[in-house]
Amino acid sequence: MLTLRRSEDRGHANHGWLDSHHSFSFAEYRDDDHVHFGPLRVINEDRIEAGTGFGAHPHRDMEIISYVLEGELAHEDSMGNKVVIRPGEVQRMSAGTGVVHSERNNANGKTHFLQIWVIPERAGLKPGYEQKEFPDSDKRGRLRLVGSRDGAEGSVVVHQDIRLYAGLIDGAEEASLAVAAGRIVYVHVVRGALDVNGTAVRAGDAVMMREESVVKLDHGDHAEVLVFDLPAFD
Repeated sequence: MLTLRRSEDRGHANHGWLDSHHSFSFAEYRDDDHVHFGPLRVINEDRIEAGTGFGAHPHRDMEIISYVLEGELAHEDSMGNKVVIRPGEVQRMSAGTGVVHSERNNANGKTHFLQIWVIPERAGLKPGYEQKEFPDSDKRGRLRLVGSRDGAEGSVVVHQDIRLYAGLIDGAEEASLAVAAGRIVYVHVVRGALDVNGTAVRAGDAVMMREESVVKLDHGDHAEVLVFDLPAFD
């Protein structure tokens, strides 16, 4: 079963310094039909104006992934990390028993990034941080594993039974992913346009799959996608 959700159906909040689209219920945006998809709890598409950002604030018991598309994101946290995240890099922060962090755009132009939250497999984990680069050449015409429970293929470690893939699909390029029985899949179109199992989608759209045995991506037009292979639970 395949369910399509268009970009314009997402929640939206514009705070001046921050323009954000919410795929799931978040802050003042409440949508009982889109609270989570398996352990996938948040996908916020954020654009932060230069010289602004999120001040120091706490998190706990959540796996937080940042995927930068344009600009750069300066990150500082109570674990002692002080880094900059740039396009092509994936950051994973395990909030666990508690972390305080800030995220700012200290560059001249806007920062465009995805903020992704995954519910961890258990509460009370030790806080942790990881950041890795995945060049475009690794994602061109294929699905590159960038996040997994066991850090397979050099991916960042996410403390949940998920496999997160990133892909770049354009022109005649195509990619596919076999889906094990009992698993669910969430495809988020980061930019461009393509077909997902024969359904035409564009930037900001999402495809939710249940009881599908394969994900097929083709007919791309400068498309970038994230594919989440997830355990099913309510």
